[in-house]
Amino acid sequence: MDGSAAMDMASRIEDALVAAVSAADSAAGGPPRLGQAIRYAIFPAGARVRPRLCLTVALALGDDDPAASNAAAAAIEMLHCASLVHDDLPCFDDATTRRNKPSLHRAFGQREAVLAGDALIAMGFDVIARSAGRNPGRTIALLRCLADALTPPNGIIAGQAWECEPAAELSAYQRAKTGSLFVSAAMAGAIAGGGDPQAWRVLGERLGEAYQIADDIRDVVASQEEIGKPVGRDVALGRPNAVVALGMARAIAIFETLVEQALESIPPCGGRQRLQQLIRAEALRLVPEEYLERAA
Repeated sequence: MDGSAAMDMASRIEDALVAAVSAADSAAGGPPRLGQAIRYAIFPAGARVRPRLCLTVALALGDDDPAASNAAAAAIEMLHCASLVHDDLPCFDDATTRRNKPSLHRAFGQREAVLAGDALIAMGFDVIARSAGRNPGRTIALLRCLADALTPPNGIIAGQAWECEPAAELSAYQRAKTGSLFVSAAMAGAIAGGGDPQAWRVLGERLGEAYQIADDIRDVVASQEEIGKPVGRDVALGRPNAVVALGMARAIAIFETLVEQALESIPPCGGRQRLQQLIRAEALRLVPEEYLERAA
């Protein structure tokens, strides 16, 4: 993807998020601290991996309804941010930082963090509903897609719940905790672009698995400054981790295989090459060669 296309995509995502959270601002009559907490959870931007995937799939299919694809991308990111807010709470990870700044409950308190996370989930559905008009059928499908990303048995709520169980099977945990939003991002992009979402499910599944293994690798070999959050938490909290379960060499090999499978799974379309470039660049960002050397 060339620089101008990447900049345009970034602008679309940020503009859609700004528009989506404007109703929560104190100027609109809402509780001021809640509005501030919601903005704190979303801005400044993280990597925006999931909304970029959503938009890139929509673009690959022609992006004939940009309002719908922008809304889908914003909604996916809002659900992701909500999951981070809840994941960082003292009852789960008790993380002190996120994106190299104090985690939301550290900055605003636990009560505000719980409410902000809940609000972001509801606002994700609201932004999809507000995009209805040109293609109501797509809107209904997008709402269903978002619900699947959240709810049991395989949504992110189930992923969080697996951490509360006495034991969790690694693949089930990873499929729910991380994979669900990647699947929804790919499928939502397909829905918004007028394509068959099921044709893009495998891409989301493989990327979700790869991203979780990359996160496990980073938790072991990266520094807090590099990834913007505490490291070593999986071992400290006794959570499933691919490196702990399989060893570093095996985890890296699986990551590389999953990336290749993701590339191969992309259906024939006009934007296939651009999407492959995005995936390759993201793989190098997540697990750069210096991490492999450090692990060795």
